[in-house]
Amino acid sequence: MKSILGIGNALTDILAVLPNDLLLKQYHLPKGSMQHVDQSTGDKIWATLKPMGVEYVAGGSAANTINGAAVFGMRAGFIGKVGDDDLGALYKTDLERNGIKATLLKGKSSSGRAMVFISNPNAERTFAVYLGAALEMVPEDLTPEMFQGYDYFHIEGYLVQNQALLRRAVELAKEAGMIISIDMASYNVVESNDAFLHDIVENYVDIVFANETEALAYTKLPPREALDVIAQSCRIAVVKVGKEGSMVKSGDEYHFIKPWPANAIDATGAGDIYAAGFLYGHSLGLPIKICGNIGSIISAKVVEVVGAKVDIPRWKAAKQEIREMIEPYLAV
Repeated sequence: MKSILGIGNALTDILAVLPNDLLLKQYHLPKGSMQHVDQSTGDKIWATLKPMGVEYVAGGSAANTINGAAVFGMRAGFIGKVGDDDLGALYKTDLERNGIKATLLKGKSSSGRAMVFISNPNAERTFAVYLGAALEMVPEDLTPEMFQGYDYFHIEGYLVQNQALLRRAVELAKEAGMIISIDMASYNVVESNDAFLHDIVENYVDIVFANETEALAYTKLPPREALDVIAQSCRIAVVKVGKEGSMVKSGDEYHFIKPWPANAIDATGAGDIYAAGFLYGHSLGLPIKICGNIGSIISAKVVEVVGAKVDIPRWKAAKQEIREMIEPYLAV
């Protein structure tokens, strides 16, 4: 089995189900929004949430993808930065529980966290994000040794905001002979780092994952045409179009991937786990259409639960469906 290394913002997801919207109003958080908060506000919110019986999960886009790849059976590692505190220790424990080698550098600030307010009855999510120590990762933190022994290197697009760090990371990954993938993360991040992102994709990246708004920001084109443009700059381009499915292209080979049936309640993490499924399939040498189908199957499972982690029964069901689909290809 091939191996994968990820790098990203090490954010602990703190999930709290709210009986009403009073807490959102108290901290001036528009329902359904994502707001960045400073440490003081972040600490106050966390203190308010603690007595509510919250759930702690190691999160962040790249970490979600790496966790999914590990559950598929890939040997996995993750690089991030946390504070010297309880949340940092929790983050490390959660990664290692899933068999992931956690290279977690220590920052001066407290650990980053995404406080997630889940409003009943429709599970709408509101985020208050404190990046903390995650923002303190610098190019000098990265060494060639961290990249040795891995086949794939996966980047979350949010790191584009730290251009020197990202350039150092892709240079080390390329020197190590790794296949490099990037998930574009957010359309506003793409827009504000347009020239740099184009440079990184065109010169270092092999596989690009984008949703339709990110693809639009990157190419100024609708999804199908955007896919064509992105595919000219890398080996494989993937554009996800939400509940409509996804599209994959490599050279002149194009496939539309139908969405897998799901009783969707929460789309958080769907793109992250899609990337995990796709990269797992790619690591087995499967055709890109099958890689896309694996991504579609597992992302259909994560939207049926609250949060970015698939539960054990759904993982078992997904693995069975995937096993039946890929057996003919592995038997050749």
